[in-house]
Amino acid sequence: MLYDKARIFVQGGRGGDGSQSFRREAHVPRGGPDGGDGGRGGDVVLRVDDSLRDLQSFKRKAHYKARPGQHGQGANRVGADGPTLEVAVPPGTVVTSEDGLHVDLVHPGQRVVVARGGPYGRGNKRFASATRQAPRFAERGLPGEERWLELRLKLLADVGLVGLPNAGKSSLLRRLTRADPKVADYPFTTLEPVLGTVERDGRQLVIADIPGLIEGASEGAGLGHDFLAHVERTRVLVHVLDLAPLDGSDPADNHAVIEAELAAHDPRLAALPRILALSKADLVPEEDAAAAAELWRETLDDDIPVVVTSSATGRGLDELVGLLFERVPVAQAEALPIEAPGEEALAEHRTFRPAARREFHVERTGPGSFRVVGEGIERLLARYDPDNEEAMAYLEHRLARIGVIRALQDAGFEPGDEVEIGDVVFELDPGA
Repeated sequence: MLYDKARIFVQGGRGGDGSQSFRREAHVPRGGPDGGDGGRGGDVVLRVDDSLRDLQSFKRKAHYKARPGQHGQGANRVGADGPTLEVAVPPGTVVTSEDGLHVDLVHPGQRVVVARGGPYGRGNKRFASATRQAPRFAERGLPGEERWLELRLKLLADVGLVGLPNAGKSSLLRRLTRADPKVADYPFTTLEPVLGTVERDGRQLVIADIPGLIEGASEGAGLGHDFLAHVERTRVLVHVLDLAPLDGSDPADNHAVIEAELAAHDPRLAALPRILALSKADLVPEEDAAAAAELWRETLDDDIPVVVTSSATGRGLDELVGLLFERVPVAQAEALPIEAPGEEALAEHRTFRPAARREFHVERTGPGSFRVVGEGIERLLARYDPDNEEAMAYLEHRLARIGVIRALQDAGFEPGDEVEIGDVVFELDPGA
């Protein structure tokens, strides 16, 4: 079964707290503050891995959380940053979120940050000044970004099975993968492409069963252009040829019909690597199958392998899978930079990220009580300990600088009134 949809939760690591510390050494009176900064939280990054072909790994695990940054320490020791958590996705993955993120991941090695780690907290050394020589507070680190992501796979198939109707393509796909295509003894059983994945040594390949082609398909006859288009993205074509067609047709003529239609639709298809799979070998004598294989090897170019297969008995399937993995090499990952807000990705594949929310507004909640609402203001408050008077005095200074005090006064605020920010309620007295 091919998984082309997934929903995952990603969360950046929390930033490390700054340290509140003072230098303590013999013969060094009043050594002063020496608390170091915390480390930044780790990012969650999606990376395109060409060895993957669907999203089935996300069925087993849906939550991805990066590690936090370490806390700062005394003696000006800075906490280590949290490591980046890389999550591999297959080429062709489209990533969206409810808050406006939209990323199209196509090229091997392409990377994008989907959840940034939280900022670190500053140690008390950073708050020392001529008028505040012994600050007894430090900043806390903040949580990283978190969001639910919708992953959808715009499939890039590796292998296309082509051949006349009833050549045995669907049966072959069923034996090679866990796909369950309809199999019947009449033409055009397969009316739409069926996809499956085959795994070996940690790699995956996507195999597409293309509906049967007939003479004139390149001009729209039969299932026509719609399904010839499905083989355009494939990297290897497996031409499935019935050794003994029930209608008594000549296999050589059948082979020529398919090859002509592929070349007529798109000359590039004629240049794709080929494998000839002689199917339904269980229905003919062993010596006839061997003779047919030898004849095709003499007829075709040396770079086109010929494999005698039987979906009923499993004959030749291991050899066929081995040839597929040999002819679909893993693309080398390119050294592409991590995309960030404001940076333009490849022209045809851009990242759209929601802008940071910096606005705030003031609400009166009752006599002598107000609420300040705004993501940036709430994150600012989360940096400081509300039980630390010195920290709250510094916070009041910051609120005045960014215009919150003025907005409160415009709403009727008086010194000593209660102010609620986030889940914290405190008295604010700017003039004290």
